[in-house]
Amino acid sequence: MARSFLVATFADADTLLRAVPPLREACFRIHDVFSPFPVHGLDEAMQVRRTRLPLVTLVVGLSGLALAIALQGYTNLVDWPMNVGGKPTNSALAFVPICFELTVLLGGLGTVAAFFLRARLYPGKQPPLPIARVTHDRLALVLRRPDDEPEARRAWRLLEELGALAVEERRPS
Repeated sequence: MARSFLVATFADADTLLRAVPPLREACFRIHDVFSPFPVHGLDEAMQVRRTRLPLVTLVVGLSGLALAIALQGYTNLVDWPMNVGGKPTNSALAFVPICFELTVLLGGLGTVAAFFLRARLYPGKQPPLPIARVTHDRLALVLRRPDDEPEARRAWRLLEELGALAVEERRPS
């Protein structure tokens, strides 16, 4: 059986923001919130966990650093050792610019790739919008509909009491 959702539309951000804590206290699962603009304080109200993308950036950046050191060490010591003016072939100062550049480049590219993979974004993907006007002037709160019918009716009533303009049931497309 496909899970269905209750989609409540709100006219303004303040009403939406005030509706989130009572819904969480009533143990209803908020699936997502759609808004045409950022709503400050919504992440805290929904208790959204912090992202792990900085950890991905660190790991991929350190991998870039290790790759740069290994590439330059191999090139200068094994593959093409050159004696330029009696300087040592493994001069650490000469390695700094390349190490910095590869760390930043791979860290940035790895972060973007991890974000796209995690968000399931790919070229040509159409966003699943719960209502038509959510990108213009409406805000939508999407609740997972409880399986129990009395609980679903209670969620419906609670959404209406919290100031929802309309509540409707939708199935994922």
